[in-house]
Amino acid sequence: MWSSRHHRKGIANPEDRSGSGLWRIQSWGLLSFGSLNWWIGIIFALGSALFAAASVLSLAPHWAESWQLSPSDVNAVFFAGSIPFTTAALLQLIQVLKAREAKTSFFRWHLRDIGWLSCLTQFVGTILFNFNTFDAMIPGLSWLDSDLIIWGPNLVGSVLFLLSGYLALVETCHAHWAFRPRDISWWIGVINFLGCLGFMASALLSVYLPGPVDSQVGRLALAFTLQGALCFFVGAVLLLPEASESGES
Repeated sequence: MWSSRHHRKGIANPEDRSGSGLWRIQSWGLLSFGSLNWWIGIIFALGSALFAAASVLSLAPHWAESWQLSPSDVNAVFFAGSIPFTTAALLQLIQVLKAREAKTSFFRWHLRDIGWLSCLTQFVGTILFNFNTFDAMIPGLSWLDSDLIIWGPNLVGSVLFLLSGYLALVETCHAHWAFRPRDISWWIGVINFLGCLGFMASALLSVYLPGPVDSQVGRLALAFTLQGALCFFVGAVLLLPEASESGES
């Protein structure tokens, strides 16, 4: 069966992998340095690790204090994590554009390509995360300003991530849902979608309201951010063994 994901990434379909599945993965792809898939995985993993680290430091401020990190420094770690996200998402978008040699107009065929739509919505979402994490470093904002330049981009970016994650899952399943536990690409799609759900829940809980801040809601939002970041990290690491099936050199 032809697979959009495997075509654009230049990897073998699960049916063609002589028993590889999830459990036979050629040294976990750790040495596939020449593969664009490998670099996308490594860069996504870096961004996810930085988001996870910043979430932990926010949930355990005494650790941040022990390393002499202020809240602004922790916010800077979030911003630093958004840069690899955008870089890897851009590489992924370039990859999907190179995978096709269409003679028709750009929007005529790309808008019907689920892989392109998934990569595009993810890329735009990462750009919005660049803005909201950068704006979070600005001191002294009112609750309304915070909603406009921090929460707003965070919410829209999370919606785009959720859409991207679902499209990627549909692309892998060839349906709204399928159970394919022996296909590593399926696991990547499922785990990343769970990460998107975590980021979405965090965004919904992170709205700024007038009056005192509810610390418990804030901690819950950070916990969902951490859960999402850990899912994205696992999904990114699994891109490495998936890349071991790549025909790239």
